[in-house]
Amino acid sequence: MFPVFHLSGESRRRMLQTALRFPHVFKARAEDAHKGIFGTLAVVGGAAGMSGAPILAASAAMYLGCGKVWAGFNQDTLPFAVIAGFPEIMLDTAVSLTKRQGINAWTAGCGLGTDKAAAETVAAVLARSGDEAVVLDADALNILSADAEIRSMARGCKNLILTPHPAEAARLLGTTVTQIQVDRAAAVRAIGNTFGATVVLKGHRTLVAAPDTEIYVNESGNAGLATAGSGDVLGGIIGSLLAQGVPVFEAACAGAWLHGAAADVIKESAGIAAGLSAGEIAPAARWLRNRITESM
Repeated sequence: MFPVFHLSGESRRRMLQTALRFPHVFKARAEDAHKGIFGTLAVVGGAAGMSGAPILAASAAMYLGCGKVWAGFNQDTLPFAVIAGFPEIMLDTAVSLTKRQGINAWTAGCGLGTDKAAAETVAAVLARSGDEAVVLDADALNILSADAEIRSMARGCKNLILTPHPAEAARLLGTTVTQIQVDRAAAVRAIGNTFGATVVLKGHRTLVAAPDTEIYVNESGNAGLATAGSGDVLGGIIGSLLAQGVPVFEAACAGAWLHGAAADVIKESAGIAAGLSAGEIAPAARWLRNRITESM
């Protein structure tokens, strides 16, 4: 059961100030809005034994207001007929999902694996990414770092977000984690310039950069985010914002901020940092997004 969320007056004031940087995210919805306005996100991942990763991303996308969400699994057959607790998430195999029409944005890589089928899935997503924004995370980044053809395809994707942690960043740049951490600003800039992409370099004080932008330094979050699946939730949050039409750089920055701020809400509301589970993050982010929208 999720805690009853609340914020002190000072925390609310500080968060409202930050939220002013993200006008598209906190815009109130019209009374006659319908699900088609808020986009369709496709999440692809979930190799055998890793089905939970795309579920975390897809459920986070629902919590953050996406109109419709697909979850595609890198398995020959679906691991289940419906996701317990989230029957509204539509299911498919990854191969089949990459052929569907009507997708506005993609989050690819959550538990995807790095086998041939996984690489083909990443290539298929990038191949259709004309006006469809793409988030590459986790195993999709490992494939990107190892496959020259896919690297070339990624450079041609005009609405691309990469979300590496330091080890994935090191693989993308052919260097070491130590070198990444010595100068994180240089690393996030280098990855962005290499791929012509917006890059979210995760970690303490996550950095977001794109070619020709200033680096955004995210100041939300706490050690509670150091938990399995936290990155999958971030990928789902950013993908959800993209599907809803939030501009790419704003979606990356706001997604990183909401992800961390949700952990701050949980810590302030329930005193939870150690032992926070990834599935608790998105409900807090939903609560925070709505409270901020009401206050703006």
